[in-house]
Amino acid sequence: MKIAVVGGGSTYTPELVDGFARLFPAADLCLVDPAADRLSVVGPFAARIYDSYGASGRVTWTGDLDAGLTDASVVILQLRVGGQTARISDETFPLDCGCLGQETTGAGGLAKALRTVPVVLDIAERAARLAAPDAWIVDFTNPVGIVTRALLDAGHRAVGLCNVAIGFQRRFAGMLGVEPSSVLLDHVGLNHLTWERAAYVDGVDRLPELLRSRLDELASEVRLPSQVLATLGNVPSYYLRYFYCHDEVVRSEQGAPTRGEQVARIESELLRMYADPDLRTKPELLSQRGGAYYSEAAVGLVGSLLSGDGGVHAVNVRNNDTFSFLPGDAVIEVTCTVDGTGATPRPVQPLGPELSGLIAAVSAYEELAVDAAVRGGRSKVYSALLAHPLVGQHDLADTLTDKLLAANSRHLAWAR
Repeated sequence: MKIAVVGGGSTYTPELVDGFARLFPAADLCLVDPAADRLSVVGPFAARIYDSYGASGRVTWTGDLDAGLTDASVVILQLRVGGQTARISDETFPLDCGCLGQETTGAGGLAKALRTVPVVLDIAERAARLAAPDAWIVDFTNPVGIVTRALLDAGHRAVGLCNVAIGFQRRFAGMLGVEPSSVLLDHVGLNHLTWERAAYVDGVDRLPELLRSRLDELASEVRLPSQVLATLGNVPSYYLRYFYCHDEVVRSEQGAPTRGEQVARIESELLRMYADPDLRTKPELLSQRGGAYYSEAAVGLVGSLLSGDGGVHAVNVRNNDTFSFLPGDAVIEVTCTVDGTGATPRPVQPLGPELSGLIAAVSAYEELAVDAAVRGGRSKVYSALLAHPLVGQHDLADTLTDKLLAANSRHLAWAR
């Protein structure tokens, strides 16, 4: 069984490899990346990790995309078009307008989508020709909801994956003193716009007691005021801070180092460490790179898709009739049952207006973002920004459109 990891030269990759070595050791991993300098370091280190666990599968690496995709049963996408340089741009140009600078939402998130979607669609078309019949595409590339929607709109067999839900599952399990596998989340929303409405253990929702006994701790972890969690009666993801505390976040970002700058420094040090031929285990510094529990989430999802075991995973899928207030072709992020046919959302209790209103607005923006990424054109970029709840004004949308296109012209042929 061959699993192709596109973007395999990422410093994330050893986290993923460690997970497969522990939990799916028979898998053959092929790391694919055009960045030969990074791949020549990450590839051998990944192979040493596999060897250290005694995994029976092999780790190979190549800069040839077609060779990497050929005969793959699963294609994992974890690429970053433009690298950290583009991310730093996404996190800075909106600040000039007093808007959030972030790589997955707002104007920065749209910039990333515009760069990423055409590249991902090209990879998917190649995979459709070269990969094994009925191969799955698992997208971990941000913005996951938009990228997954573009893949599904183009007819590809794809699911989107984020590590937010598994992080909450592990955190709640630790607080409750139970095994993570015993915690079933009512995880609802869109990618990076989700809420945990329940945490079931043996059929009993334990989240209300956590909100009573650990409210301040939970609020601190998601960097939101306790009043927000107490009023909603749930735990929003950290990314809701960008909506509920937008102006405070902008003030904290202005003049401060961006997350992209911090990650770039961490990556430089990680690559130096990975080059050590004696290093055979992932270094502790990798935990600062982000993506906690990514490997467990990815391996679990891949395992369910290939074995058809009906495992429960939080993934990005078509809405169909899950949320009555969204069109069926919208892409949502919810707790699903996953087997060889794909992911099926588990039954969801109706959402109140405090959640559904924001979800509907951001979903409409995501539909416009896919259209802009696939078809191009300044007017489509402007329309998407005008619809985004964090922009939503003509002057802002107009100025941000020009800034976005100027910053990304080398990646967008139609914008030159």
